[in-house]
Amino acid sequence: MGEERIEIVDDAAEHRYEVLVDRVGAGFLEYSVAGDVVTMPHTVVSPAFGGRGLAGRLVRRALDDAAAAGRTVVPSCSFVADWIAHHPGYERLVQP
Repeated sequence: MGEERIEIVDDAAEHRYEVLVDRVGAGFLEYSVAGDVVTMPHTVVSPAFGGRGLAGRLVRRALDDAAAAGRTVVPSCSFVADWIAHHPGYERLVQP
């Protein structure tokens, strides 16, 4: 059995990042953009894919993209806020 292929894609039309495991949708992170501010209200990973760190990968990708675009973030999803609290390098992105 080979290693799983994990891919994260930004579905801008649906305002969400999706995580795919071997091309199967495993979860998503919703977002909205208003000017230079990205609000992240919801993150979900299917229980069948739990325990693999997929939600954290979604958050990291969304935050890295926000940083690259020069945007700040409103982490209204409790998972996103908690993830940022445990990864101090990302606190600089949080909207004051």
